[in-house]
Amino acid sequence: MTVRALGAVVLAAFTSLAMPISAVGQTYPSKPIRIVVPFTPGGSNDVLARAIGEKLSASLGQPVVVDNKPGASGNIGSDSVAKSPADGYTLLIAANNVMSMNPALFAKMPFDSVKDFEPITLLGVVPVVLAINPEVKATSVKELVAVAKATPGGLKYASSGKGSPQHLSAELFKAMTGTDIVHIPYKGAAPAVTDLLGGHVEMQFGAINSLLPHVKAGRLRALGVAGAQRVSALPDVPTIAEAGVAGYESDIWIALVAPAKTPAAIVKLLNAEVRKALAAPDVQQKLAEQAIEPRTSSPDALAKLVSDDLKRWSRVVKDAGIQPE
Repeated sequence: MTVRALGAVVLAAFTSLAMPISAVGQTYPSKPIRIVVPFTPGGSNDVLARAIGEKLSASLGQPVVVDNKPGASGNIGSDSVAKSPADGYTLLIAANNVMSMNPALFAKMPFDSVKDFEPITLLGVVPVVLAINPEVKATSVKELVAVAKATPGGLKYASSGKGSPQHLSAELFKAMTGTDIVHIPYKGAAPAVTDLLGGHVEMQFGAINSLLPHVKAGRLRALGVAGAQRVSALPDVPTIAEAGVAGYESDIWIALVAPAKTPAAIVKLLNAEVRKALAAPDVQQKLAEQAIEPRTSSPDALAKLVSDDLKRWSRVVKDAGIQPE
C-alpha cells in the first residue's frame, strides 16, 4: 500500500469515528433532560439546579426536570446518576462533600467520584465564614487562635453534621493552627446556628447564607472568610489566609457532571449553555439572594479540582482521626 493510500485509509477511519460524535451534537437533545439533586429541595444545590434548568430548557428547546433524590449524605442520588446511561439526559448537581469528602468518610462508596462521572463545569461557590459568639474575647483570627491555645479544649465549634464541609473546614483550621477545639455536630445548619447564637458553642465555620443575617445584625462576629478571596457581602472581613493562617482555603463548591463516557460533543454543548445561563442577569440576581457566587470552569479544570480536593480532604480526615462510616 502506498503512503498516499495509507493516508486515505487513516483519514477515512478518523472521519468515521468523528461522525457519530458530530451527529450526537447535532441531534441532542431530543427529549427531556433530568438534573438530579442528591439533597432535599430548598438548599443551594437545589437553587442552582432550578436556575440553570430553566435557562437550559429555553436554550435547548427541551424540558429540564429537577429531581431531588436525597439520602446517605448525597450518595444515593449521585449513585443513581453514575449508573445512568451516558447519553446526556441524566445529569448530577455534584457538591464537594459528595465528590471529594464522602470518599474519605465512608468505608465503602457505591461509586468512584473520579472514574464514574464526566465533569461538565463548576456552577458556583457558597463561601464559608468563621463566625464566633460575641462573648468570645477575640476580634480577629489571631486573637481567636490565642484564646484557643490558652484554653485547650475550652472552645467548642458547631457544625451541620459529621463529615460536612463545615466540619472539615474546622478540622483543617485546627490542624493548621495547632489548636484543640471541640466539635459539636448538629443535624443541619439551623440548630447549629441557634446554639451559636445562644452561646452553647463559641464558634462555627458556616455557609455564609446561614450566618450573614446574624452577622449583619451584630449577633455574631465574623472573623474570616474561608475561601481564597473576600466576599462582596462582607467586604471588610479578611480571608483566613490574610488573617494569618497562610495557605488556608475551604469553600463549598457545586458542579455539574454527567455519567462517565458521555460524548464529548454533549459535554461541550452543556458547558457552553451553562456558562450562558449563569451569566444571565436574572440568574445572577437569584443566586446573589442566596449568597451563591456563580463560577464556571472547563471540564478539565473541574476534574483537577475533584482530584486535588480528594487528596486534601482524605489527609484532613486521616489526620483528625475521623472514623469512616
